Amino acid sequence: FVAPKEAGNTASELRYEKTISNIMEVKAREGKIVVIATEGDTEITEIADQVIHIPETSDLLSPVLAIVPLQLLAYHIAVRRGCDVDQPRNLAKSVTVE
Repeated sequence: FVAPKEAGNTASELRYEKTISNIMEVKAREGKIVVIATEGDTEITEIADQVIHIPETSDLLSPVLAIVPLQLLAYHIAVRRGCDVDQPRNLAKSVTVE
């Protein structure tokens, strides 16, 4: 889950509460919870199995901060699964460097 929270932003707080509700539903079904959350978020830390913290910023910039941990997570999962991360299957085009 990606659950950034911008203090004082009503829309952000509503999305955050919906995300918490979704997390609790997954937790009730014994799923493992990995969350990307803003620093200092104690509510998420208490219910998630793993938390990756990003700095608190505006709603417009939080996806930019969350993308790097998500890419690294995807990379390491692919490596653990034994996938060839340098030559993914079903790649339609490739870029060659001269």
